[in-house]
Amino acid sequence: MNQSSEKCLGPVSRRSFLSAGTLGLGGLSMADMFRMRADAGEVATDQETSVIFIWLPGGPPHMEMYDMKPNAPLDYRGDFHPIQTKVSGLDVCELMPRHASCADKYSIIRSIAHNFADHGGGHKRFLTGRDPKEPTGFVNDFPAVGSVVSKCREHINTGLPNYISGTNPGRAGVDTYSFGAAYLGPSFAPFNVPGDPSSEKFEVKNISLSQSISDRLDDRILLRNGFDQMRKQVDQSGLMDAMDGFQTKAVDLLTSEKARNAFDLSQETDELKDRYGRHAWGQRALLSRRLVEAGCSFVTMVMEQPYQSGIEQLKRGVYNWDSHAVNCHLFDDAKVRLPIYDQAVTALVEDLHNRGLDKRVLLVVTGEFGRTPKISHQIGTQTGVLQPGRDHWPNAMSMLISGGGLKMGQVVGSTTSKGEEPLDNPLTPNDLWATVYRHLGIDPEMNFNDHSGRPLPILPDGKPIAALI
Repeated sequence: MNQSSEKCLGPVSRRSFLSAGTLGLGGLSMADMFRMRADAGEVATDQETSVIFIWLPGGPPHMEMYDMKPNAPLDYRGDFHPIQTKVSGLDVCELMPRHASCADKYSIIRSIAHNFADHGGGHKRFLTGRDPKEPTGFVNDFPAVGSVVSKCREHINTGLPNYISGTNPGRAGVDTYSFGAAYLGPSFAPFNVPGDPSSEKFEVKNISLSQSISDRLDDRILLRNGFDQMRKQVDQSGLMDAMDGFQTKAVDLLTSEKARNAFDLSQETDELKDRYGRHAWGQRALLSRRLVEAGCSFVTMVMEQPYQSGIEQLKRGVYNWDSHAVNCHLFDDAKVRLPIYDQAVTALVEDLHNRGLDKRVLLVVTGEFGRTPKISHQIGTQTGVLQPGRDHWPNAMSMLISGGGLKMGQVVGSTTSKGEEPLDNPLTPNDLWATVYRHLGIDPEMNFNDHSGRPLPILPDGKPIAALI
């Protein structure tokens, strides 16, 4: 995947959890985003619902996680064993024991498939609900679902952006994961929060004042003081009155008490932070819950690199979920990756239910495709020895769904005995998104004009998944 080379212009506050900087959208300021959204007009939806979308780029191995085949031949089933959960018929990998204890609070979909085996094509196909014009690369021809939600909810102002993403540093560009808004325009791209929320140095670089305003502010004061001092300085100078409404709204949004509180993980108990895990994945999951609870409509958190937050890089491991044999030893990497994943995801599932958010918030956890059912062996690039792995496989994949007022504690669909393709209840990514839009109260037949002025529906096809409703 492409690494982003965008540079942040730097914070204007040293506050530990929130500081000022740029959006990482090619110099686009928050005020510019509001201005473009106003120019584009409003689309009305009034649902107090939201989505947390956990993205696992690279393609998680369905047969090592949620669709194990213990009776398949050895070169298919792999090294791990399934364990029973508290839900009959729902087994998971032995490396995910926390999943077993809360299986009544989520459902697993095993029968979604598509036709794009390249990472770029897979990202675009999955995240936009359309076949991409180019089967490789990560630049969207059509808007990602999060951008559609942001567009449909542009009139809603909760004190937070309506679409927020969390990534590793250097991975904030919208084209890194095909998060782009395409013809909806860059103002509907995600408001990115890069970094490791478990780090004491974590900060949110996310506001940009216009040059005319910035030149009139004392940078030394802004660098020295936190948001409270920044707000006081701006207000006393009279500059707030001089700003146009969009610039004022930009400052209000991310210097507001609500924004500061939403991003401030220090308000959570040590016990809960420990439950999520003192790791980038766990604390991103916790942050996602805080953001939707504060009113954000669509939060995407990327769980990609497990070897951070004090976890030593495994020579036989891999950065993302792309478990080719040349990249990693599939099973050794999973022994590190899956326990971290198990802790973070189940803590989020249980927290949403414990706080009574399971009706209002829908959680989706997935990657762009699954992995080949048959294990391959190649010499690893890093290890220089023969090791097992799995390649790209869009013909079958598994994903976790929780909340949204849907039916939990079940398996939706199945695959063949070797995990090669859907056996019953075959679905596509569009059926997932139709379910998501139903939860959000968004009509998937609503049209938006593309760059040529041609009206295109939000989804060209797909129906809400009946087994979940």
